[in-house]
Amino acid sequence: MQTPITYLKGVGPMRAEAIQKELGIKTYEDLANFFPNRYIDRTQFFKTNQLHTTNSEVQIVGKITHIKEIKQKRGSRLVATFSDEYGSIELVWFKGVKWIKDNLKVNTPYVAFGKVAVFNRQFTISHPELELVTEYKKSLRSGMQAIYPSTELLAKKGVTNRVMFKIMQNLFLEIKNKIGETLSDEIIEKLHLISKKEALFNIHFPKNQEALEKAQFRLKFEELFFIQLQLIRKNLLHKAKIKGYKFEKVGNYFNRFYTDILPFELTNAQKRVLKEIRADLNKNVQMNRLLQGDVGSGKTIVALLTMLIALDNGFQATLMAPTSILATQHYESIKELLKNTDINVALLQGSTKTKERKIIHENLKNGSLHILVGTHAIIEDTVQFKNLGLAIIDEQHRFGVKQRAKMWQKNKIPPHILVMTATPIPRTLQMSIYGDLDISVIDELPPGRKSIKTIHKYDSNRLAVFKFLKDEIAKGRQVYIVYPLIQESEAMDYKDLMDGYESISREFPIPKYQISIVHGKMKPEAKDFEMQRFIKGETQIMVATTVIEVGVNVPNASVMVIESAERFGLSQLHQLRGRVGRGSDQSYCILMSSFKLSDEAKLRLKTMTETNDGFKIAEVDLKLRGPGNLMGTQQSGILNLRIADIVKDSAILKLARDASKYILKKDPNLSLPENRRINYVYSKIIKKQGIWMYIS
Repeated sequence: MQTPITYLKGVGPMRAEAIQKELGIKTYEDLANFFPNRYIDRTQFFKTNQLHTTNSEVQIVGKITHIKEIKQKRGSRLVATFSDEYGSIELVWFKGVKWIKDNLKVNTPYVAFGKVAVFNRQFTISHPELELVTEYKKSLRSGMQAIYPSTELLAKKGVTNRVMFKIMQNLFLEIKNKIGETLSDEIIEKLHLISKKEALFNIHFPKNQEALEKAQFRLKFEELFFIQLQLIRKNLLHKAKIKGYKFEKVGNYFNRFYTDILPFELTNAQKRVLKEIRADLNKNVQMNRLLQGDVGSGKTIVALLTMLIALDNGFQATLMAPTSILATQHYESIKELLKNTDINVALLQGSTKTKERKIIHENLKNGSLHILVGTHAIIEDTVQFKNLGLAIIDEQHRFGVKQRAKMWQKNKIPPHILVMTATPIPRTLQMSIYGDLDISVIDELPPGRKSIKTIHKYDSNRLAVFKFLKDEIAKGRQVYIVYPLIQESEAMDYKDLMDGYESISREFPIPKYQISIVHGKMKPEAKDFEMQRFIKGETQIMVATTVIEVGVNVPNASVMVIESAERFGLSQLHQLRGRVGRGSDQSYCILMSSFKLSDEAKLRLKTMTETNDGFKIAEVDLKLRGPGNLMGTQQSGILNLRIADIVKDSAILKLARDASKYILKKDPNLSLPENRRINYVYSKIIKKQGIWMYIS
């Protein structure tokens, strides 16, 4: 199975090079696992008197009775009369005329296959696939003909679908007795799966729909099973091998804050999550937990209480956020909550002055700095802690695995890790991409929060929207107006924003109204200045690009206007909407769009107006965008699936996860004889992973 494809009949060095370059196929095994992306039903044969123009692709058995070459302005075309006992049709070629003419056999039975069209009241097939009936009967034949993914370069090199099909036939004639089983007999029997050999043969040469479905089920299950095995085993290995500090006590810092300082009662969901975190911290194993909760559900307070447990046990804690705006927001709110304590908190980001940075570095090393909040700057090698016991990573999907690994190296024993996200994760992604993490969910909003009213308005309603904004401002409220950001066209974004700013300035003139503007081209100081003016209530309107998507907390802001809402993804719309609704007043989100909307855009806007539930929105988003786009495929290499689809095949995914758990519960090291095949495949998969095996 590891033989290079160059040695396969019908391939050769030039084709092998093109196939490898375009499709990444190097060996017989790669080729066997290169699956068709659709099939044409070739179980049915038509007679010439059964044809009509709606037949897309047909096959007919007949003989060529006559051949003629017709001169055209450029070159010539070849026309062959193809007859059966019921009538005749014309087969037409515009390319390769001489070669085809020399190779056609008159009065010899052929199978002709192709798309039917009508020309001069005569049924025709252009460039048909022709195969002698004698050859047709000899070849590996299937009722459903496989159509393989291809590229422009492959087509130029002559690797058409027909060629690929022939190559596959040659491959299976050579390897049919060399395909080994990969799953245990127990799983195969329990789930009534067909053998690996049968599945691979039937995925390329299915006799009928039933055979194809059985093959697809077996191969999808296997693919998802080995992913689940890796994820669950990664979690088990992590718990067995990666030691962590045991936080045995909950002491003065936590108790005093919880009893005397905490300005509100925690929700039941927050209490439940804290219990789960405390249970993790009390073990001699590194915590590796994902905390997910919708916008405004109170993740930050849970993070702070967790940091206080670290402090009670004599350790330092850090919180890393993806943007300086979000890091500053966390720092301000934590500092405010801890103002009447002796806990030392600092902020470190790219723009921190050298003098300040030096003090932070010294205080971290000598242990007098308890909590460090910041951006990527925290993971720089120069930042060294005295004894870091807990690292919290907010909006974790913005950080890669390597960045998280650097956090591990901040201590001899890796700190406990809590990753947080305000992007609710659909169940299928929890089982797949996040399958190696322990997950906690805050699924309850703090009491007193009113549901945000979301309305979709067209550009033609703009004057009515402006009147509504003026009414809200008159009540003492503040307003966000957000413009889309498309990275490819910074100039266009900037123009959109500035045009919008000018029209808003005309509608809301100074001195009656004050407007802040924030965008990516501004220097950090200018951005912070404008943000602060809005936070303090000195300006009533904030005109911005999506830089305010995460982390801006202004309880007095009650309206979010999203311009060109059709250009945003669902999760972005949901995040932006979450910037309002943070106070006790009724809040609104107004989605502005043009009349020209695609079906997908209509569904996104409809979903937003119908629900505030982040989990429902995430499920719709997953169906619309697919997992690769949702997570950023580079970050989740796990999603380069050959045949399975974690959205469409979620039922198979659950089966695969249950089977993996069952096997690992009985045999954690995969050392029992009955799991020998599974262990062999698993060992091959993880050979190259090294330290990444342990990092989620």
